[in-house]
Amino acid sequence: MAKSLIEGYDALFADLDGVVYEGGKAIKYAVETLTSVDALGIPIGYVTNNSSRKPQTIADQIADYGLSVTADQVVSSGQTGVELLKTLVPAGSKVLVVGGEGLRTYTEAGGFQLVQDSTETPDAVIQGFSPDVSWKHLAEAAYSIQNGAKWVATNQDWTIPQERGIAPGNGTLVSAVHTAVGQLPLVAGKPEVAIFETAKKRFNVTRPLFVGDRIDTDILGANRAGMDSVLVLTGISQPKELLATKEDSHPTYVISDLRELLAPYIAPKKTKFGFSLRNAEVELLGNKVRVVSGDPKSIDVLRCACEVIWNAGVPIHGLDVEPAIYE
Repeated sequence: MAKSLIEGYDALFADLDGVVYEGGKAIKYAVETLTSVDALGIPIGYVTNNSSRKPQTIADQIADYGLSVTADQVVSSGQTGVELLKTLVPAGSKVLVVGGEGLRTYTEAGGFQLVQDSTETPDAVIQGFSPDVSWKHLAEAAYSIQNGAKWVATNQDWTIPQERGIAPGNGTLVSAVHTAVGQLPLVAGKPEVAIFETAKKRFNVTRPLFVGDRIDTDILGANRAGMDSVLVLTGISQPKELLATKEDSHPTYVISDLRELLAPYIAPKKTKFGFSLRNAEVELLGNKVRVVSGDPKSIDVLRCACEVIWNAGVPIHGLDVEPAIYE
């Protein structure tokens, strides 16, 4: 048995929002765990769909929590978005940036000419999240795209976790432009494969482990990219969503918090009517998914319930799942 979940991987790629921090606050156990992973000599990459800030700004924030990190460790969807732009329009083309300082910096560094609005006839639009994006910016993007500009979005995250709750993400802003123009952008960030390939090239690794808090972006994206994935329950996705996931979005591992990266990962074992793990057991009796033993709120019961439901051969809406598992 491996000494720890992380053993055998040549890098750890981690999402930021909901994994390392929430708003401006570090998530419990994240700093200690990532420091320990670093001490093992395992490279850590921070792979984020947030393109609003420069890599150095993000690195400085992480460092403020007590982690040792450099800007080169930050892989942003803005960087991948600019790589995609280069496949659509020539160097030196005029680009309208809808987003924050980080995205403008990436675009300019990529050899493009930044323009202010649609009257300058941009060749492309690149759109990312920023709290300062307004109706005017979205309208200028729409006008430009209708006039033939190529369109790249850094990500389509519908929400972002903040200290005060869940807030609208870039996906809502992209959707507003989509409604106006009747077409969809080329997307750089998770769950698309491009950003994962950027990370692998940056670190020159072949078997990284990806940890994220969102099934629809982090886990689906890692799976598409052929990477083992870890869902950590400190952010957006919670047990109810996890139990209902389709096969392409099943994480390789499920953990309560990042400390479990440093512990052996024990998978549930098949029993006559379900699955068991240590003191936990969950069974499928007819169409009823029931906890036979163990704390219904424990990670062991959740892992067992996932295996029972995912192997039931029946869609979850056809099952009667004990509410204590997911409420």
